[in-house]
Amino acid sequence: MHRNRNLTTSTLAALTALTALTALSALAACGTETTRDRTGDTGVTEAAVPAPPKRKPVQGLPGMPPVLDPEDVYAADRPNKLSPVVKDFPSRVYVPNTESDTVSVIDPKTYEIIETIPVGRQPQHVVPSWDLKTLWVNNNRGHTLTPIDPRTGKAGKPVEVHDPYNLYFTPNGRYAVVMASLDRELVFRDPHTMKTIKTEPVTCYGVNHADFSIDGRYFIVSCEFSGELLKVDTEKMKVVGQQKLPFDGAMPQDVKISPDGKRFYIADMMADGMWVLDGDKFTEPKLLPTGKGTHGLYISRDSREMYVSNRGEGTVSVFDFTQNKLTKKWHLPDGGSPDMGGVSADGKVLWLSGRYDSEVYAIDTRTGTQLARVPVGSGPHGLAVYPQPGRYSLGHTGIFR
Repeated sequence: MHRNRNLTTSTLAALTALTALTALSALAACGTETTRDRTGDTGVTEAAVPAPPKRKPVQGLPGMPPVLDPEDVYAADRPNKLSPVVKDFPSRVYVPNTESDTVSVIDPKTYEIIETIPVGRQPQHVVPSWDLKTLWVNNNRGHTLTPIDPRTGKAGKPVEVHDPYNLYFTPNGRYAVVMASLDRELVFRDPHTMKTIKTEPVTCYGVNHADFSIDGRYFIVSCEFSGELLKVDTEKMKVVGQQKLPFDGAMPQDVKISPDGKRFYIADMMADGMWVLDGDKFTEPKLLPTGKGTHGLYISRDSREMYVSNRGEGTVSVFDFTQNKLTKKWHLPDGGSPDMGGVSADGKVLWLSGRYDSEVYAIDTRTGTQLARVPVGSGPHGLAVYPQPGRYSLGHTGIFR
């Protein structure tokens, strides 16, 4: 009896070990079959798909707010994402009438002018300040800047500034940069008092528009009357590069950086298209035709498209960043002269001045349909839609980050 019990125990142990081995073999075989089924090749396992590499955080200009997304310069500009500074400001469209020496104020809900503000001689652009609290009217020939309080819509005492054709702010908010077009200077000033800090003479003619690199360490400037581009070191406040555009009679206008920060686009009203520039390398740009009299460049709220105003033919071209090509062209009914402007806070309306037609256009950004044509003063130019999303303003009619 004892020997039989030992045999039975041994037999059971052996059977248990055999069962476990069989189970392991079955599991191994099951894994092999799954791999074979998935790859179609026995003995070869499928490699995991590596995650796409993430871009390193941007090392920005000292004092500059951190870049929210290295893949999208405009990440802070999403629909209705208003800063606490401006969230209670009334929505308005401020239109500088260059030949009437006034600013027309439009209610975007009714498309009606609710006020006309007298300003200095030849107002060119209405520019949001870096801290979003003030709108500066650039009175080019009056040699003043008129401050407007966007909370109340009231104008303040003009500040003396010579030849302020356009106005920008460094990304860290440390300086205002006056584009003194006829003086042939970039004038770095205190962003609040407008006291001169440094004057940088330039050898080109007609400095007028600009945009900053993703890290804010340099900016590209267009020189309208000599067909040139400048590259300026922001911290040193110094021109570090200059080139002539490869087109006879070139007249570069608005400048915008791509969402990924890899390219700059420069509108050219005589070349009838946009120059595409590698700002880091500052090599010769390539021309992308868009339409006659290419002038203003504006980014959609989802960072996917750019609206390009063609002043000479009354159209707006739509450029798709992902597809890297023009995808649509919107024609204004009865033509027009679409110039400078901006996009509504919700991203649904593109507002543009009609430079030679004393009117302003409101365009549906989903369909390209003209929503309104608002009569204003003579020579409307760089209108500002305000407020807009963003943490701070780089200037012009509203370049927000």
